[in-house]
Amino acid sequence: MTVAIDTVLRGLDGIRTQVEDLYRDLHAHPELGLAETRTSARVAERLRAEGYEVIDGIGGTGVIGVLTRGDGPTVLLRADMDALPVAEATGLPYASTVTATDRSGRAVPVMHACGHDVHVACLLGFAQLMAQAAPDAWQGTLVVLFQPSEENGDGADAMLADGLVDRIPRPDVAFAQHVLPYPAGYVGVRAGAFLSAADSLRITLHGRGAHGSMPHAAVDPVVLAAMCVLRLQTIVSREVPPTTPAVLTVGSVTAGAGPNVIPETAVLELNVRSYDDATRRRILEAIARCVRAESDASGAPREPSIEKLAQFPPTRNDAEVTARLDQAFRAHFGDGAGTVDPQTASEDFSEIPRALGAPYCYWAIGGADPDRYAEAERNGTVHQDIPVNHSAHFAPLIQPTLDTGITALAVAALAWLGHEAA
Repeated sequence: MTVAIDTVLRGLDGIRTQVEDLYRDLHAHPELGLAETRTSARVAERLRAEGYEVIDGIGGTGVIGVLTRGDGPTVLLRADMDALPVAEATGLPYASTVTATDRSGRAVPVMHACGHDVHVACLLGFAQLMAQAAPDAWQGTLVVLFQPSEENGDGADAMLADGLVDRIPRPDVAFAQHVLPYPAGYVGVRAGAFLSAADSLRITLHGRGAHGSMPHAAVDPVVLAAMCVLRLQTIVSREVPPTTPAVLTVGSVTAGAGPNVIPETAVLELNVRSYDDATRRRILEAIARCVRAESDASGAPREPSIEKLAQFPPTRNDAEVTARLDQAFRAHFGDGAGTVDPQTASEDFSEIPRALGAPYCYWAIGGADPDRYAEAERNGTVHQDIPVNHSAHFAPLIQPTLDTGITALAVAALAWLGHEAA
């Protein structure tokens, strides 16, 4: 495989500036989920220029490129394209000043605060190297998939609903990567549970309104909400084994419109992270039990309503595929490759290989300044000093992050498509 990797990566010096310019352009022009029209147009244009068979508009704004070189395995690699409603505070010369209208009709700032611009630039750079490599460098079928709306958790489903399974060659293996706040130049994998499942809920608590001076005539949903917030925090601490990772966060509490009015309702919005189906089910059942019991204890006139806002599946890397990649990454990157801890972030990537019946591996690449990271690690302040994904200050180093991302994709793909891998 070393010969194949060296052959493919020989062209990296020639495209590096182009990839860096593309990254800056994508960063300066972020787009929200299912509105990635400019991004997908740029992706499709570049893939066509390199000779890929292109399927665009799949799932709304999704793009797929297919390139075949004889008989051999089929490998799918995916990048997500959407940005977030975040006002950028990085101070970069290519910082976003974009505003857009979100799905609720609100005007919001938009920023690539999660690194999807890195993912797109790396996958396009990799696709270009594979297309331009010598004919004998690799053999098989390459599928590069650019997915919309990962942040909303509906982009993979949109592509599947638009016939993805029947529109592309069936892959033997599927890959994705994500830039995370590790030192730039680092590549990390993990077998089994890597990213958590996520469930976002909206709970409406029903009370009885009254004048603020007459609480005896009311069932106060504000007090009920406060009791629920406290009770919900005991689910993980008292009902989930200490050795089982899980997170429950109440992120929003909304009630009332004035200081002297007891409102009719209060609304909680909360998020749950878990790594296995049994824990996930146990927490969701406990949430329903707790808010219903608190409502009953408060004498609420109606049971609370529980609405599912979004769901993400867990990301569980296939053991055999991950072992093969781990070996390939360590052979190529040396000390720059290793194992990463499970992440409490969530993804919808796994819906695609699951629907296609393909094993998969999802890995991390670092994007933080290595010197700054090392200093923060010495001081025990990594979580305070290194901006994380979704922060307004999240700004991966352009290099070596892009080179690492392109190289990791090549190493992974060629572990199956390289002649030595056959």
